[in-house]
Amino acid sequence: MSDAISLGDALKNFLEKSRIKNDIQSLQIEAHWANIMGEAISRLTDKIEIRNGTLFIYTAVAPLRNELVFQKALIIERVNESFGEVLVRDVVVS
Repeated sequence: MSDAISLGDALKNFLEKSRIKNDIQSLQIEAHWANIMGEAISRLTDKIEIRNGTLFIYTAVAPLRNELVFQKALIIERVNESFGEVLVRDVVVS
């Protein structure tokens, strides 16, 4: 028997060790952001990125920024539930 691994497993291993993993996860979250948090919040959010389990949410709208700070636990729950795994452990809103 050979020790060959599938292409899918090889890609998964590569992504786990690669710096592009955060970029891919950020794109996935951005693509689903309106479904996760709603259209209104999605429209007022400028940028979303994830780094090492921390979700960074950028918005120029001060009242939304304050609301998102109060909803950190809900955001973590919704994002992780949406992806079926723990991607986000903390949220930073700025």
